[in-house]
Amino acid sequence: MAKPSNPASNAPSSSATSSSAPSSSAMTVQAATRWLTLAATPTFASMALLSSAEGGADMICTSAASPISGMTLMYLLMAVFHSGPWLRLAANWR
Repeated sequence: MAKPSNPASNAPSSSATSSSAPSSSAMTVQAATRWLTLAATPTFASMALLSSAEGGADMICTSAASPISGMTLMYLLMAVFHSGPWLRLAANWR
């Protein structure tokens, strides 16, 4: 015995019937995401400055007391790795 077909399964999906323009909430999320990607580099750079000025446990535990070691180096590297959005912004600024 064959199953009766479900009329809802034959209907076009809602994405096919809706307009192709993005909703305002999707545009808000995209704008927030763009601005959030710009927040990483200055945050890590300021954390590198604070950790180098403060010293902390890194200076006590290491034999070579260099200001660019331990957490400071990690924060500087993270700032460099997250600088892509800033470079794109500077390239598209003109």
